[in-house]
Amino acid sequence: MTAETEPGAEPEVVDESPGGAADGAAPGAGGADAREPDDAWGGVTPDAARRLLLAAVEAFAERGFHATTTRDIASRAGMSPAALYIHYRTKEELLYQISRVGHERSVRILTEANDSATSPADRLAAAVRAFVRWHAERHTTARVVQYELNALAEEHYTEIVALRRRSEEILRGILEDGVAVGEFAVADVRGTALAVLSLCIDVARWFRSGGSRTPGEIGALYADLVLRMVGAPAGAPRGDGRPERQGPQR
Repeated sequence: MTAETEPGAEPEVVDESPGGAADGAAPGAGGADAREPDDAWGGVTPDAARRLLLAAVEAFAERGFHATTTRDIASRAGMSPAALYIHYRTKEELLYQISRVGHERSVRILTEANDSATSPADRLAAAVRAFVRWHAERHTTARVVQYELNALAEEHYTEIVALRRRSEEILRGILEDGVAVGEFAVADVRGTALAVLSLCIDVARWFRSGGSRTPGEIGALYADLVLRMVGAPAGAPRGDGRPERQGPQR
């Protein structure tokens, strides 16, 4: 999640995705996918507060933050508008909770991947695979997390941007380690880290369930692309964790 990306910017959507599943809709269009896992909200209690968060994710993804009303959120949750204010003071607080959970999850994904292997190439591949998979599996939530940031209040925006910078720092550290040991050929580590994160995040913009590739397959594809991007040697682990097959020895 790139700290330097224009917060909440919504890039033009083109129907060109590796999964072939893009439908030409703008970020957040089309509503929530019924098959998207919602386990990220399992710790939210009571049940009414959790239902409101899920309804807000669906509404913000479909209509955008500013076009969504509290009445719309409450209706989707099967509650009265007045009931929403028992759990959340404002519509913005709902967006903040969604953003916080999403960004904390992103930091945790990258941290776990970084700690899961020893070589920089292994760590980079693991980080990209996991990060891309999350953005595909939770594409509705991820679109809200990524593209509605500028609707946050100033204090909440500052907190979320700090989490975004932490994600960037983790990836930048992996790249720096790879350069230091000669595994990566990267002239601009900071710029490359931003490019890799942007590539991963963009999956949430175009992914739709039922496409030609699963989230895991897209994660493996992107991991391989990123390893090539940073100039990892041909024998380095590719996106599926196995060395790339070499040609016959002469």
